Amino acid sequence: MSGLLRRHRDFRLLWCGETAGKFGAAVTTVAMPLVAVSTLHASTFAVGLLSACGWLPWLLIGLPVGVWVDRTRRRPLMLGAAGLSLVLFAAVPLLARYSGLGLGLLIAVALLAGAAAVVFQTAYSAYLPGLLAPADQAEGNAKLHGSASAAQIAGQGAGGFLAQLAGAVNALSAQAATFLISLLCLLRIRHREPRPDPRDRAARTLFADIAEGLRLVTGDVWLRTLTLFGAASNLALMGYQSIAAVFLVREVGLPPGAVGGLAALASTGGIAGAFLARRAADRFGTARAMLLCELGLSGTALLIPLAAHGAGALLYVAGGFGVCAGAVGGNTLKAGFQQRYCPPALRGRLIAGSSFLNYGTLPLGALLGGALGSALGLRTAMWIMTAGVPLAALILLFSPVGAVRDLPVRRTGDEGRKERGPDPEGRDGAAARR
Repeated sequence: MSGLLRRHRDFRLLWCGETAGKFGAAVTTVAMPLVAVSTLHASTFAVGLLSACGWLPWLLIGLPVGVWVDRTRRRPLMLGAAGLSLVLFAAVPLLARYSGLGLGLLIAVALLAGAAAVVFQTAYSAYLPGLLAPADQAEGNAKLHGSASAAQIAGQGAGGFLAQLAGAVNALSAQAATFLISLLCLLRIRHREPRPDPRDRAARTLFADIAEGLRLVTGDVWLRTLTLFGAASNLALMGYQSIAAVFLVREVGLPPGAVGGLAALASTGGIAGAFLARRAADRFGTARAMLLCELGLSGTALLIPLAAHGAGALLYVAGGFGVCAGAVGGNTLKAGFQQRYCPPALRGRLIAGSSFLNYGTLPLGALLGGALGSALGLRTAMWIMTAGVPLAALILLFSPVGAVRDLPVRRTGDEGRKERGPDPEGRDGAAARR
């Protein structure tokens, strides 16, 4: 272990818990569609609907959760969300064993687990900057995103292997085990946040706080640009990812076990992206590094629809590698930017407001991918959705991000001046994300 992991016990526990959770989530991204396809014999549209339900809670509860996170301590919320997820994923194999598992119940699990993920992710993102000193945040972001990518690689490979060995339903037990690890790690963290001032909570209504968060996202040119890009990019990404397992099984002709292995190989791009982000930011500037990740690397998405049986399946790996590298690199850069740019008291609302718009397009993308796959065929749908990945990055190119070397490190001046460009004295050369 190096640097921050060696010397910061609480960050090490947070890192272990988050990495375990990402491993389990990666298993689920492979196992859940395979349960629908191989066990429940669901249609292409139904598989897309299942993927959409995992992200729909961001649209339904994302904004009030952001206010909730700003009004209370974040760690108890993370503990509650991890505990609920543990119970949900432990219940799926039991339901299947006693013939109680159907598509409706699987969708309900996806919805409830998605709601828990909204609470956990919002609280976690707001909690991290309070745990780490500003000088450590760039390293912390890089380590968390890099390890998340490594966990995704292992999880997707394990998901396919477990589905082949023990059945897709039993593979979901791995997700329950990882949430138990996450729960134990969170319980051992010693850092305690200060209790928010109850007078601030009493002085403002829920709707006033939600409106403030949305104004922060939509009224600032930097936050608005990144949010619009994230929404467009996620629409395209989820559009093809929601039908990727069906495409690889039914169009490319791969067995379920090979689907997880192929997805794991593609996900190695995430490690490369986390490694690249900080180094590219130091060399070229944070804004230019973001363009390199999101426009340059993600253009390889167009290789994915060319995948074919045999050696042609490697085109899926090559395209997915580039997409993962670009997305993780951009996300690493954006995380550091938000943590430095946003006032601490507004972080929960910023995360919820931007996530409401960013993640709100994920269920739409999943439904769109499923609908296009059913109406036009899987390969045509893959062409349409993967083309949207590099096209979305044009939002960054033709915005202020495309005109500067570095993203700003702080909001400068009053409300009328907060959309100015980067402080020429303060270059954020080590952190910033998509």
